[in-house]
Amino acid sequence: MREKEFSIDQFYNAAYHWVLSYGPRFLIGLAVLFIGLRFIRWILNRSHEGMHQKNIDPTVKPFLASLIGVALRVLLVIGVMQIMGIELTLFTAIVGAFGVAVGLALSGTLQNFASGLLILLLKPFVVGDNILAQGLEGTITSIQIFYTLMTTYDNRSVILPNSLLSNNLIINISREGIRRLDIDYKFNNGVDIGQAKKVIGDIIDKEEACLKTPERRIGVMQLEADSFTLAINVWIAAHGYWDNKMKIQEAILQGLKDSGIRIGGL
Repeated sequence: MREKEFSIDQFYNAAYHWVLSYGPRFLIGLAVLFIGLRFIRWILNRSHEGMHQKNIDPTVKPFLASLIGVALRVLLVIGVMQIMGIELTLFTAIVGAFGVAVGLALSGTLQNFASGLLILLLKPFVVGDNILAQGLEGTITSIQIFYTLMTTYDNRSVILPNSLLSNNLIINISREGIRRLDIDYKFNNGVDIGQAKKVIGDIIDKEEACLKTPERRIGVMQLEADSFTLAINVWIAAHGYWDNKMKIQEAILQGLKDSGIRIGGL
């Protein structure tokens, strides 16, 4: 019974001395952590405003903000540990061993980070570009440290790991500013080719979405025993491609019907 009481007294004494020795450090460390996190948030907000005023590339802004935030939080944690009296030598050894294991487990994540740097440096695309990647087509809305955000034309938000974008085929469909719209119409051999080309050409010339340069092209693409196919090549703006495509196709179809020219199958 005495041994039990003695051990309990020892425990209380040790706990009392620990609280006296490390309690204030622990409380100060927590206070510094709380204040530091709020200060980091303020710095990030200020840096975001500063980057906006200096007209920094919007592609780089989210990446830099994330990088600054991670670096400041790591420094804050190290500072709090020193305040609390935690030995950094032991911490360094633990982090080193843990880092090796995590590095092996997160090799893909580190690859995404390196790929993010390559994307920002080489700029295969920037925020606002329309791209085709991984079988998806949409507009780039943000490039982060590990992933890129893309919004598809039907308003789906797609998260693409940067490694997939740097190691696979990407088609940037808006970088040049204009795209060629290709339309094929099939006609019976009884239709006059010259008349069909003139009707289509007049409709294209009236459409504001159709550019004057490069010049449009209309010609016979394919011949069959009882029909022929006219290929129409016209240039339009890259942004708004699908809207303009539907509008132009409807105008051509309606113009052909109004002129009495029948399209194959109608």
